[in-house]
Amino acid sequence: MTASSDLHVIVGAGPVGVALADRLVRDGHRVRLLTRAGRNPGIPGVEPIAVDASDSSALTARVAGASVLYNCANPGSYTQWEKLWPPLAAAILSAAERSGAVLATASNLYGYGPVDAPMTRRTPLQPSDHKGALRARMWQQALAAHELGRVRVTEVRSSDYIGPTLPISSGLLAHYADATLRGRTATVFADPDQPHTWTAIDDVAATLAVLGQDERAWGSAWITPSNPPATVREVLRGLAEQVGALEPQVRQVPGWLLRTGAITVPLLREVTGVLYQFEAPFIADGSETTDVFEITPSPWHPLLAETAQAWSERAGKATP
Repeated sequence: MTASSDLHVIVGAGPVGVALADRLVRDGHRVRLLTRAGRNPGIPGVEPIAVDASDSSALTARVAGASVLYNCANPGSYTQWEKLWPPLAAAILSAAERSGAVLATASNLYGYGPVDAPMTRRTPLQPSDHKGALRARMWQQALAAHELGRVRVTEVRSSDYIGPTLPISSGLLAHYADATLRGRTATVFADPDQPHTWTAIDDVAATLAVLGQDERAWGSAWITPSNPPATVREVLRGLAEQVGALEPQVRQVPGWLLRTGAITVPLLREVTGVLYQFEAPFIADGSETTDVFEITPSPWHPLLAETAQAWSERAGKATP
């Protein structure tokens, strides 16, 4: 069964929020995109509105009448999460409850912590740093409200993003690739030869769009279907080949140097807290999401080609 109202509201205009807005409009829905600055993504049919989403009353007024509220927010850098996320998540949950909209949240895999097997939606949450604990706590609060019958919620958990719209500041892969596509050595923070799941931005949007409207998804978190895992070195090589760049050169920063830098550099300290994801196989299994909802990941090679083209142009390299 799907929700009946035509209005869908998205909080956050990052790559996922914009991709989701575009998809929902193409599916024939009215879409309202909420950001603090009222950013206009330039998508016909999307209504951009400026609102402080951590203001529960203001947010609820903008969500009134919506069938689904999508939380695609990403407030600030890691160093600001503990300050910005709790009031924002609480306001979004309250707005969903007060408006009657389904709440569909775009999340990540941090809550699982280090794992020794592929992650599924049934993998226990065992976070190892405060960012994962925060993500786990926000989900548990939303789920508790769902189980009390106050609201309907679902969560979409994705691995590190890949896709042409991803900015260089949004993940280690984009940062490494920027160096590779400029013909420079990529300085990596962890083992570049560990299998790792990469999730296409469009696949996150597709999963959110389906799960927010399908009651079979509500009351649970789901893993975004993604392509088979690939190492950092393999992805960099694939990107380079797509645009005729040189074979990637990779240099790993010694662990002791990272730990030393983390003592005085807050952002580096936050990054080292999630590097376990690249120090051992880190694999997300979204097959159950595919089985239930028939969502499949974007074909890998076209995704790699589109990403390489966009990232190469951004890096200032002429492409064939």
